[in-house]
Amino acid sequence: MNQQASVRFLTDLPEEKMKNELLQAFTARYGTSNEEIICIASPARINIIGEHIDYNGGKVFPAAIDRYLYVILRKRADSKIIYDDIRFPGAMEFSIADTFTYRKESQYANYLNGMLSILQKKGCVLNTGFEVLFFSKLPAGGGISSSAALEIGFGRAVAELFGFHIDAVDLAKMGQESEHTFMNVQCGIMDQFSVAMGKKEYAILLDTSTLEYHYVPLVLGDYRIVVMNTNKQRLLADSKYNERRAECMEGLALLQKVKPIANLCELHSTDMPLVTKTIHDERILKRVRHCISENERVQEAVAALQATNLVQLGSLLKASHASLRDDYEVTGCELDTLADAANAHPCCLGARMTGAGFGGCAIAIVQKDAVAEFTARVGEQYSAATGLTASFFACEAGDGAGRI
Repeated sequence: MNQQASVRFLTDLPEEKMKNELLQAFTARYGTSNEEIICIASPARINIIGEHIDYNGGKVFPAAIDRYLYVILRKRADSKIIYDDIRFPGAMEFSIADTFTYRKESQYANYLNGMLSILQKKGCVLNTGFEVLFFSKLPAGGGISSSAALEIGFGRAVAELFGFHIDAVDLAKMGQESEHTFMNVQCGIMDQFSVAMGKKEYAILLDTSTLEYHYVPLVLGDYRIVVMNTNKQRLLADSKYNERRAECMEGLALLQKVKPIANLCELHSTDMPLVTKTIHDERILKRVRHCISENERVQEAVAALQATNLVQLGSLLKASHASLRDDYEVTGCELDTLADAANAHPCCLGARMTGAGFGGCAIAIVQKDAVAEFTARVGEQYSAATGLTASFFACEAGDGAGRI
């Protein structure tokens, strides 16, 4: 079987049959050994609502989903660290003696070496080298957090391999620290937390200012969540992400002069007169307004879901997208076109972008028997308007990163 056929075969394989195929691919790549092979499945995540407020102390409502990235690894007899990927073959070698630093040419290995640098900083000692093979069913840069799946899955795998005792919350914190200090992306903790802490059939209501959380059953009855990928390369996402965070910090600094708050999401819609009186830069005002309104939408969405009021939940998704488009300005033509086409479909309760924006993915709540017709119609409308081909898949809430 050639490389392309092998990738297609694995991509189409049911999750429960993945492990044996991945073990065979690993031994074909690295040979046999008496050392144990460890296999970790690390999920993508969607954020149902609560976008761009996890770094502003807001409440967010993500769920890990049943679409995975796989990390297979085994100890070596020497000090080498070898990374390879089934989809993008080409081994990269490092050493346990390296001082890990970000290097553009290291590509995806930067996410891995960032986690190793944080592990070393925490006192975890690598006493031998190891070899790793990756396979992902996640769209890279798609807005469903493939980078967090890679970080957390790899971190969990290394911890299992070397017997490091790291709980899931601490692993999430390490993933965020790696993004901040190694990758220079000033992200919140939502992505890493949901990948590490996901639970099948549940979403997570997470207070990012305290890390208090509880699981909420994700019960959608006759509806399914459909992930819609714009398949537009996200060239601006990281730089604009840091820019938006800086704008929020600017707004926070101004408001702290008139009100004792630690983060923007401590404010409520009743505080908007004070906000408009204090902030005169329209751009900064809009960023703050999004944080306040989105944080309130999260709590309303959880209440709607618990009351099985899916129509209200869909309306809140639409309002979230409008705020991300108009006040936070992180959507762009492709995401707007996709969300608009989805929201116009009679079997869709609501749709919005998810993730950093500027391309990537949106989600929609769609009547389960209409998913095929929905994806065909929305896909046609999107392609006609943008010249791009969107991809779609229905998903359910899945478990967080763990051994299989």
